Amino acid sequence: MITLSVVVPVRDGERYLADALASLRRNARHDFEFIVVDDGSVDATGDIAEDARAVLPGLEVLRNPVPLGLADARNAGLAAASGRYVTFLDGDDWLAPGYLARLVEAADGLGCDFVRTDHVQVEGRKRVVHRAPLARRGSVHDPREAILPAGVRTMVDYPYAWAGVYRRSLGDLLHFPGSLHTAEDRPWIWRLHTRAATFAVVSLAGVFYRRQVSGSLTQVGDERQLHFFDAFELVFKDLEERFLPKAVRNFCALLAHHLELADRFTPELRARFEERGAQLAGTLPVAMVAEAVSGMSAERAAVLRALLPGLPADARVRRAQEDS
Repeated sequence: MITLSVVVPVRDGERYLADALASLRRNARHDFEFIVVDDGSVDATGDIAEDARAVLPGLEVLRNPVPLGLADARNAGLAAASGRYVTFLDGDDWLAPGYLARLVEAADGLGCDFVRTDHVQVEGRKRVVHRAPLARRGSVHDPREAILPAGVRTMVDYPYAWAGVYRRSLGDLLHFPGSLHTAEDRPWIWRLHTRAATFAVVSLAGVFYRRQVSGSLTQVGDERQLHFFDAFELVFKDLEERFLPKAVRNFCALLAHHLELADRFTPELRARFEERGAQLAGTLPVAMVAEAVSGMSAERAAVLRALLPGLPADARVRRAQEDS
């Protein structure tokens, strides 16, 4: 019986995939399986994955003839998984030795639907541990109670699918929205926290997340960045009213972040991005947007006020006007 399935989506990852697979080999166990999904690569990614079969027990390689995107690549791996638990690893990241065994031990000991972990962010030689937002470690909680308060960083602000382990019996809750080529983890993490029954956070930082990788979607300014808005439309859809202020703050902060990086867009794409941003913000309660913006740095607030010229200067003034 397979205890853990590790899904590794990768596209044109020949530069780093061997490192990722070597780290899996240092984590291998007879009851672990590893599913590499080659998402239409045109470099040597597929050959590197196939060659690893000889040294990595339990490795399966799936190959999409054309790229489907990260979400559907993960979904293909989920469909092939047979483990009691499932986790993810991006093809340009790696794991500390023994990390997966400790992850399974934590999940077994806590007995909840999913367990989130810390991670190590890597930029060149620099290593920084990023902690999952929940301070209460090693105990089981209601995922819905980890969404609020709106004004501070909470678990829905920590969407990384690879920073955790999940019971495969969660089924469709683990499915990523395949229509999205970026920001697919945003509606995914919100769905987990609004619909799963139990979760925990443990102090385990064994995933090394490589930042500033050339070609990654965080660095590319093409039309796929517009899927950010589709992702948040899914977040807002049928969201309980008590969670809406948090989702609005989440959206506004990320919108400001994208606008600060808008130089990576062509002038045409930047105009479309700004148009979509103003349209979606216009569907949200004005007081909530104004309050979210008023809590930002002056620089970020100025970016959003330029996009949304009708926004009140002070959220408290707006609330007072609505209450009068």
